[in-house]
Amino acid sequence: MDDHSLFVNGRRQRVSSCRMNGPLQHAADLFLQESVKSSYSYNFDWLGLPVIQYPQDLQALQQIIWTTKPDCIIETGVARGGSLVFYASMLELLGSSGIVAGIDIDIREHNRKRIMEHPLSRRIRLVDGSSIDAATSGAVHSIAENYSRIMVCLDSNHTHSHVIKELEIYAPMVSTGCYCVVFDTIIELMPKGFFSDRPWDKGNNPKTAVDAFLVNIGNIPCKGIDGKPLAFELDVEIDNQLLLSAARGGYLKRCESVGH
Repeated sequence: MDDHSLFVNGRRQRVSSCRMNGPLQHAADLFLQESVKSSYSYNFDWLGLPVIQYPQDLQALQQIIWTTKPDCIIETGVARGGSLVFYASMLELLGSSGIVAGIDIDIREHNRKRIMEHPLSRRIRLVDGSSIDAATSGAVHSIAENYSRIMVCLDSNHTHSHVIKELEIYAPMVSTGCYCVVFDTIIELMPKGFFSDRPWDKGNNPKTAVDAFLVNIGNIPCKGIDGKPLAFELDVEIDNQLLLSAARGGYLKRCESVGH
């Protein structure tokens, strides 16, 4: 075994051992709770625009994108555009003609202006409207059907009912071997009433939607955009690797069949 293989193998063993490390897991849970309280994820930019994500999740996303090589990335929830630019920069590095489709019910003009003035704007398509409206999802489907490797990131309204509808609409667009990443699953880790000014809470959030989706995936009456049966598995290795993540339990990889 060469040096690189030894290094990767050793890292894999360390990552796997993290799930059994109680003190480390506890420390991560405490940090997540305090960091949500202090709006930690609002502290960063990506190539000039605010990217409201944990740096650890950006690290995982770049690994996923570099490995799976999507040529279309769909994001629900645009905010200030930094994550769109992040995805566009990764597609730029891949060297393909790939694009990012960003969906939001309220793309504010000052944010739109900054996004469309960015050097990577040629890779960005903005879609106005609620991600779960038929007209909006139809427009996104029309974009996605022109590409062969599709990834989805869900980061808009974080209620159970909204996210489960997003999963039913957009998960079928994900290509086999690619990912559907559901953000803010960590809401389920927070104490009841933690988000008193929001419509989501413990028991009503993206994590509960992911759990329900994975249980009921066999009952969803549709196939993927590629015509193949729909099946996803939770990538727990990413959770063990990151520890600090807004999408813990939300990295879903499309696989060949249920129970893969």
